[in-house]
Amino acid sequence: MERYKLIKEVGDGTFGSVWRALNKQTGEVVAIKKMKKKYYSWEECVNLREVKSLRRMNHPNIVKLKEVIRENDILYFVFEYMECNLYQLMKDREKMFTESEVRNWSFQVFQGLAYMHQRGYFHRDLKPENLLVSKDIIKIADFGLAREISSQPPYTEYVSTRWYRAPEVLLQSYLYTSKVDMWAMGAIMAELFTLRPLFPGINEADEIYKICGVIGSPTIESWTDGLKLARDINYQFPQLPGVHLSTLIPSVSVDAISLITSLCSWDPCKRPTAAEALQHPFFQSCFYVPPSLRTKAVARTPPSAGTRGSLDRQGVKRYSCTWSNSKLTNNHSSPKLHPSLATGVHRKLDMANEDGNKMDKSMKTTKQQKYRPPGKDSPTSMNKGRTGGVRGVSETADKLANMAVSARRQSMGAPPMKAGGHWITESRNFLLRPTQHIPAARAYSRKVAG
Repeated sequence: MERYKLIKEVGDGTFGSVWRALNKQTGEVVAIKKMKKKYYSWEECVNLREVKSLRRMNHPNIVKLKEVIRENDILYFVFEYMECNLYQLMKDREKMFTESEVRNWSFQVFQGLAYMHQRGYFHRDLKPENLLVSKDIIKIADFGLAREISSQPPYTEYVSTRWYRAPEVLLQSYLYTSKVDMWAMGAIMAELFTLRPLFPGINEADEIYKICGVIGSPTIESWTDGLKLARDINYQFPQLPGVHLSTLIPSVSVDAISLITSLCSWDPCKRPTAAEALQHPFFQSCFYVPPSLRTKAVARTPPSAGTRGSLDRQGVKRYSCTWSNSKLTNNHSSPKLHPSLATGVHRKLDMANEDGNKMDKSMKTTKQQKYRPPGKDSPTSMNKGRTGGVRGVSETADKLANMAVSARRQSMGAPPMKAGGHWITESRNFLLRPTQHIPAARAYSRKVAG
């Protein structure tokens, strides 16, 4: 850590704090996450889920973990620096984003998700606060809740902020898939268009009610497994017809409504994968390079109109939104080790590249577990809340079963975002730096869609 100068604390939470820092050797501005928990062995550090997942990924739309340092039993993560997060951009926004802006950001996030899912991980905590932005580049961050697709259920930990939580998780399914990320992206896209959350529930029961009010209550045809999940916890869906999304998200294209509608499907099996989303007509103007051809163009800048035809002849498919943001791979150089390392200091450099190549073959054979509802023998543990406590299934089931439909019919204003147990999301300004591109802050009230 003697190579870094801490400039300013930009976030603080339950598990750690985030600092903007300067690499004194290279002059590079970085973000350093300082963990509050003590770590007494290097093995304990490298086995952390966030480290294990990020060290296997190197993609222009996934935040780069540059270095891990353990010094005096304190653990530091050194990340590339990003100017702000998507929530900050939305709350400071004076007017709506254009459809091209939403398309550009969404296209990049889906590319990052397609890469992540292909590598065998799903994020589980996608929300505007965890999408970092610098100029027109957006990157997925905060892999503290990331999980391997091949890992064994039950999945009993806290998963995602409620407003972006998939219905199968709200109904306490102990087995879910990467399709929870796709649901979250549908909600995020809608929020980008309207600057207000699509499903702003104040608790699990109200969240389901808000979802039913927008997309209509599930039926045997639309989600048989969901009806079984509800029966298992003695919950009865409110019977609501839903509305067409174009009434809640006016002045956007039919293709945008079509994609959001498919992403916010009750049945996880009916949601597109990230790779399928990239092929949606909404992204028709974007230029997408399939993974099988990326190694041939790693040093290539975004193709111009003149070179696009030659790439097409090589088999590159044209899908949506022009890729105008970055090269197809990151080319961060690894900082050199200091010649006089203090005793007890451990460093792991260039984490994103370390296991990337050797993971390719194994991840290609990883099969995504099929979503299935829990049976009567399902575990009784419940997802952790933001405060870190563990609630039993019976507690939430009682809340869901006992809440009267008539009471929930009353319009509930969107509450302010609560501070959460996951420290990055508490601050809401993770990796935030003042910039000319962001208007002065103003009071931001999340309004209820519709």
